[in-house]
Amino acid sequence: MVTVPARQGLEAVDILRRGACESVGPVLLDGGCDTLGFLVPPGTADAWDVPGSTCTQTVGRGPYPAPEPPVEGSDWLLPPGEADLATDPVVLRAALGEAARLIEAADNCR
Repeated sequence: MVTVPARQGLEAVDILRRGACESVGPVLLDGGCDTLGFLVPPGTADAWDVPGSTCTQTVGRGPYPAPEPPVEGSDWLLPPGEADLATDPVVLRAALGEAARLIEAADNCR
């Protein structure tokens, strides 16, 4: 799972959903609305190096994510069944980069 600050994650979800790929896997929103977690394929954490984010290995219970959020106090922003099984890490990396640039540009216009 790739975890990012909520603001960047929400921007990335928008970018992914309106992009040519239109493919985003389940996304988890923490209870405090501080972070978003993108479900990514197994092995992604081995090569993940995007600043401002973390990628952790999770232990799955089969090929599909559970319908209930895996972390207490969290909820699905994009639940399993309404999204692809996982977000492509290459596509996610690009979307997070674009989101960071949009946020920086918006913050500099204040």
